[in-house]
Amino acid sequence: MALSAIFLVALSLSMDCFAVALAGSVSMQRLSYNQVVRASFAFGFFQAGMLVLGWLVGQAVVDIIAGYAYWVAFVLLGLVGVRMIWESLSSGSESRQHTDITKGFALLTLSIATSIDALAVGLGLALLESRILLAVIVVGLVTFFVAGAGFYLGRKIGILLGQWAGIIGGVILIGLGFSILLGVM
Repeated sequence: MALSAIFLVALSLSMDCFAVALAGSVSMQRLSYNQVVRASFAFGFFQAGMLVLGWLVGQAVVDIIAGYAYWVAFVLLGLVGVRMIWESLSSGSESRQHTDITKGFALLTLSIATSIDALAVGLGLALLESRILLAVIVVGLVTFFVAGAGFYLGRKIGILLGQWAGIIGGVILIGLGFSILLGVM
């Protein structure tokens, strides 16, 4: 997979983290540099880790479904994209809570929840026989910076964009699924 495609996948995967960071920072009374770095690192780490886990699972089953790899990747990316859009549209306007999402159980839960999509993408990458190291580095770094931007922007522009971030990420994943199916990537 080309670096540009990996970057788009990373950007798409990071949209959930962006939305959570945006919404979370809007609801927080204060936001320090340490909080942003801690949460952004956790989001990036879990995205990269789930990508590796999905890729490892995919390596185990790649011979079984090698003939269907493009279809499986298309379906997985499509499902993840549709789910992201569905969640963004169905969440509506959530009430503001004053929870510090940058530490403890809240951070762990959000890091896991926002990285489940990366598990499916990692499986798809394995089926496409893509190299994982570059994807892991790009996904981790892009998520770190996108989540950090979400925290800072959340303090500036409010919660409304959080819903659109999930929709944009979902549309990009669906588009990537179609491009893989058509053999563009």
